[in-house]
Amino acid sequence: MAWSIAEVARMSKVTSRTLRHYDEIGLLPPAWTGSNGHRYYEEAGLLRLQQILLMRELGLGLREIRAVLDSRLDQVAVLREHHRRLLAERDRLETLARTVGRTIAELEEGGGNGKMTRINKPENLFDGFQAPSETEAEVRERWPRAWEQTQQAVGAMTTEDTERWQREVTAQMIRMAEFMVAGTPVSDPAVQAEVDVNHRQISRFWTPDAAAYKGVGQTYVDDPRMRANFDKIAEGLAVYQRDAMAVYADARLS
Repeated sequence: MAWSIAEVARMSKVTSRTLRHYDEIGLLPPAWTGSNGHRYYEEAGLLRLQQILLMRELGLGLREIRAVLDSRLDQVAVLREHHRRLLAERDRLETLARTVGRTIAELEEGGGNGKMTRINKPENLFDGFQAPSETEAEVRERWPRAWEQTQQAVGAMTTEDTERWQREVTAQMIRMAEFMVAGTPVSDPAVQAEVDVNHRQISRFWTPDAAAYKGVGQTYVDDPRMRANFDKIAEGLAVYQRDAMAVYADARLS
């Protein structure tokens, strides 16, 4: 079965102009083009479009999306991990919503003056909030000045700055995953060039020396949340990134 470009645009809420652009850049070619010049898509194209839209929602640019789709990464595994994380975040936000709703109700019971008559269960005030990991606390303790500088720099970023930075970081992780899947040694110049991108990204907030930079790489492996961010792209990427950073630190920062 096939669908015209107009039907795909209607189903996906993506304009026909955007679909034509995806075709022109080789991101989403149609199954065939009719004699009337209209593009037609089959099921494989619809599934590819779904992946494109999902990765757009996650902040990736079109170049990075094409790299993922054209790479040898297990796309089903990537999607499955994205799905798991989205469900987990949904559950956390639902818990936060219940927490805030319960607090509103208790404040209203107190007369709406911002004071509660009493707090039945104080721990309920904090349901859904994420605690910093042990690794994060260790970083804060070992490098307090760097931590302070980073928090100040992050606090000064606009939403647009943050989204742009996240896209850059994700794109760098994807490129590293491609090297890893290809079996490229971490000492390879091309890999080290990508590590230099990572170092410059970190240096926007603070400038780590060799020991600190290796420490950051180790947190990618030791911190469950950080490791998940890497391994959702490709299993083992956190370890590969850490090892590449260690080579970079010895060669460039010592």
